[in-house]
Amino acid sequence: MRQIKLLDTTLRDGEQSPGCSMHINEKLEIAETLEKLNIDIIEAGFPVISDGDFKAVYEIAKLLKTTTAAALARCRKIDVDAARDALAPAAFPRLHLFIATSPIHLEYKLKMTEEQVLEAISESINYAKKFFKEIQFSFEDACRTPLPFLIKATKTAVDAGAKIINLPDTVGYITPDEIYNIFSSVKASLGENSDVVLSTHNHDDLGLAVANSIAAVRAGADQIEGTVTGIGERAGNTALEEIIMGFKTRKAFYGCDTAANTKMIYRTCKLVTGIIGRKIPPNKAVVGENAFAHEAGIHQHGVLESPSTYEIMTPESIGITNNKLLLGKHSGRHAFAAEIKKMGYELDAATLDYTFKKFKDLADKKKTVSKLDIEAIMPKLSRPISNRMYALDNYEASSFKGGASVQVSLISNDEVISETASGDGPVDAAFKAINNITGYDFALEDFAIHSVTEGKDALGESVIKLRLGDKLFTGRGVSTDVLESAILAYVNAVNKHMEEVTDEQ
Repeated sequence: MRQIKLLDTTLRDGEQSPGCSMHINEKLEIAETLEKLNIDIIEAGFPVISDGDFKAVYEIAKLLKTTTAAALARCRKIDVDAARDALAPAAFPRLHLFIATSPIHLEYKLKMTEEQVLEAISESINYAKKFFKEIQFSFEDACRTPLPFLIKATKTAVDAGAKIINLPDTVGYITPDEIYNIFSSVKASLGENSDVVLSTHNHDDLGLAVANSIAAVRAGADQIEGTVTGIGERAGNTALEEIIMGFKTRKAFYGCDTAANTKMIYRTCKLVTGIIGRKIPPNKAVVGENAFAHEAGIHQHGVLESPSTYEIMTPESIGITNNKLLLGKHSGRHAFAAEIKKMGYELDAATLDYTFKKFKDLADKKKTVSKLDIEAIMPKLSRPISNRMYALDNYEASSFKGGASVQVSLISNDEVISETASGDGPVDAAFKAINNITGYDFALEDFAIHSVTEGKDALGESVIKLRLGDKLFTGRGVSTDVLESAILAYVNAVNKHMEEVTDEQ
């Protein structure tokens, strides 16, 4: 059984997707969860492009215990040096070098000849070998590169010392038959260097990223690169959860598997989408809410008789458990901690205390508290933002035809600050009041609210995106009161900005 390695680039390529920027603490939470998912390599970022990216790569490299930490770099010494310094604390560091090779990129972007590109490949790898034992080299837009030159570039990189060669479909243009031919040809050209690992990185512009990745594996690739739920540039990347369950479900057909812990799939996807403020589409393969739902009568009858009639995998296999929770407002901390552990969460004492208090508050408002409710109130960050500037103390709202007035009270540095504002409705008025308290004129970029569970006492989850200048901040809030959930989400987004300000100081 071939073991296919997985390189997750959610924190690098995924974050490049519009509106998907992440705070460093959120990146650390995702990296920690990806390690629990048993991802082989985590591409933590592009250290040279900003101080923020450098710091994120450094902290992730320090955090990971068993997973390889990778950093992206162009064929420039300054890039390699930045990656070297950022990956210094990594137990298993990998440098990921890249350069474009397609005619269109050479002519319009790089303005280089093929010979100059080959020289850059050789020089950058020879320089990087001074600092890195494991070097991956990627040929940007490889799938639109003439095969003879792609083979020549591969030979140059391998001869210089690269052990992993990535042939990406950067623009999502290729088809499964074509990518199979490319990988077969490059694999055959390796000759005595058959130990070199070929990697595939595909974009989903034509909806073929997963299919192309599997075709590349069948042609000899031993590593697939992708992201959680397929987020990324334009239409996104290969969705790793689909790859994992594809190989797991059709193991006998493909003769391939991964080391992934499938029971961590659902939680990982919920974590990432919660952080970036995007709801998983209901019809999303593997993790969408309709993936295990059956509307047609004939389907329902079959599933009741035997789930295998229409379900090729089980909800439990990806970490979705039944929603029953035998806890109420009289349950103690010990029972709550035991139930949380059964759900697969490992919380430190402070986070457990915080979550237990949220549970007790919720149990006072709801007759029945479900596992979905618990997951909704669970802090998305096991390491909360340390310099949190604002916390909600109280709010009072009065609505009338044509408008509303809301007083919001926030706690900052042990001081309660209150402001009252009017608006088109209570949500608009509350947001204006918060802006008055913070002194920042945040612009509301996006606002969405949906129920977490069913019933009139269901939790409402609000997701907000605020813009300040050229930066976007995402916040999330949960409450049985939709106005409170919106205020909490707004404050959460504001605090991400305040944390950034603190870091810069």
